[in-house]
Amino acid sequence: MKTSRVVLLPIIAVMGLAFTQSAMAQSSVMNVPSSDVVAPKKVYVEMDFITNYAWARGDERFANYIPRAVVGVGRNVEVGANLSYTRVPGGGEPLELQPNAKWQFYANEGKGVTAAAGCIWFVPVTHRSGTDTFGQCYSVASKEFSGRYGPKFTGGGYVLVGAKADQGTKRGAIVAYEQPLSKKVGFIVDWASGNNRFGFISPGLSVDTPHNGNLSAGYAIANQGRGRNALFVYYGQQF
Repeated sequence: MKTSRVVLLPIIAVMGLAFTQSAMAQSSVMNVPSSDVVAPKKVYVEMDFITNYAWARGDERFANYIPRAVVGVGRNVEVGANLSYTRVPGGGEPLELQPNAKWQFYANEGKGVTAAAGCIWFVPVTHRSGTDTFGQCYSVASKEFSGRYGPKFTGGGYVLVGAKADQGTKRGAIVAYEQPLSKKVGFIVDWASGNNRFGFISPGLSVDTPHNGNLSAGYAIANQGRGRNALFVYYGQQF
């Protein structure tokens, strides 16, 4: 299994970001795309770690390392890239580049409503023979409720572009729920439908850290196939 979080992106497979507050715009909720974008002239960097080593055996084991960066380029647009490295038993580890972009085409702060659309491309760097290069495009909208601990709901959908039959389901739904528990801690759960590398439900906790940092951790549960379930830990910082 290869995992990747959208930097605008979606997602585990993943694909993933964390609990979002006004001081720290991010491009994912946990492992699905959010409707937020990084502010102009700001840079968000993150390191993701995803693994099933705690319980898997043999060839099912993997450890996925994903450094990510996303830049706000103005006009409510962000661009970024992930580099996914997956360590598997026996070597031959795959490496994948994931460039991405997102546009927030609607924002109404008074009503707490935002909407965005974007794409992420999955380009194999190693093991190119027989491996798809394809994209995932999506559109999502969010509603944040007022109040000290007002929740935020996100919904939308995605479609795979240029994917072959072995990639599984070609389109699906995106749903997320974010619930602040305190000023710095939040509970998040998100879900992407489908039987493919994006089809997971991912509950987790996120904690704001000093200097515009954020630490989040949780467990991604595949819609199909227990062998793809994985623990994830993400740390990001905005500059």
